Amino acid sequence: MQKRASEEMLAIDGGKPVRQTLLPYGHQSIDEEDIQAVVEVLKSDWITTGPKVAEFEDALADVVEAKYAVSFSSGTAALHGAAFAAGLAPGDEAITTPMTFCATANCILYQGARPVFADVSSDTLNIDPEKISERITKRTKAIIPVDYAGHPADLDPIIEMSREKNLTIIEDACHALGARYRGKPVGGICEMTVFSFHPVKHITTGEGGMVTTDDASLAKRLRRFRSHGIEGDARTRQAKGQWYYEMVDLGYNYRLTDIGSALGLSQLKRLGQNIARRREIASRYFDAFHNIPGITLPVERKDISSAWHLYPIRFDRAMFRAGRAEIFAAMRAENLGVNVHYIPVHTHPYYRSLFGYEGDEYPIAEKAYETLISLPMYSGMNDEDIDDVIQIVKKVFGCYAI
Repeated sequence: MQKRASEEMLAIDGGKPVRQTLLPYGHQSIDEEDIQAVVEVLKSDWITTGPKVAEFEDALADVVEAKYAVSFSSGTAALHGAAFAAGLAPGDEAITTPMTFCATANCILYQGARPVFADVSSDTLNIDPEKISERITKRTKAIIPVDYAGHPADLDPIIEMSREKNLTIIEDACHALGARYRGKPVGGICEMTVFSFHPVKHITTGEGGMVTTDDASLAKRLRRFRSHGIEGDARTRQAKGQWYYEMVDLGYNYRLTDIGSALGLSQLKRLGQNIARRREIASRYFDAFHNIPGITLPVERKDISSAWHLYPIRFDRAMFRAGRAEIFAAMRAENLGVNVHYIPVHTHPYYRSLFGYEGDEYPIAEKAYETLISLPMYSGMNDEDIDDVIQIVKKVFGCYAI
């Protein structure tokens, strides 16, 4: 394979690219039923927060086997709402992973609390429960594990730890709608679970998010927070011919619209199909790449069913005559829309400036970042797209192999 691939000139060196158009790493899939669902709402009386919002919340709660689901205008807003509902405040700490998008840690800062990072496990790149235990202090109030790439975090020991220390778990499952952990759907396991409906996620509402919980008091607090901290909602007041309302918390305007909820409801019908297709793609990638020397593929632990939001590969720098920047550029030149997930949060300039991070604090996450490349992974990919990904990965790594 490497000899044949190395005989092909890379597009970055003047050769012909494998693809004529860019294949993105993720992309929404919208069909005519989705469009019609949105059109019907646009013709209705409610396009902001109306009956479709509650319908979408109930439908998603059923899917993840949770009692309550509270929608938000984005996954970030949902994380903020969960941090508020958990009671995070100045002087508190919450433990999370550095291997995530910055919103996971930022939601802690929004509440005036301090994010404390714990390093990740080398196989899944999910937060390591043993590292969490080392970081717990008297100030710790919450743990925010992230289901990296769609693979659920190691929840059982985290839940046991949280019960011993009386901590709240906010599971950041923005990658993991449709995943299962030891037979249970993600979303009904922890005190609060957060989902995102950004266009690259499993279903989309354009922008949107959701927090699921079995706790009625948390659900009530979440609903107030997303609507300026006001008790009740405008639609109910209008229906009853009432005008009086009371603001009891300092909240935000984080409401999802009926337009987005209608799209989400329509998309939710295809979640199972979406997950099945992602699993097919992951299987094709494994079959094609598992024998390439120097390449580390994502894993799926026993009793876990990943949602395969991402397909991040890593490579052994010593076995290739190029670093990540060169390999990334070569793949992009072939019109493969690779990406990198993630720059460890503590290495961003804001976090370095605020907390004095210098690097090497979380070696597993930092080492992984240096060679991470996310391959295209979304349900709308056709078989030819998958073939192109396989061909490009083999071509580029073959050309750079030592």
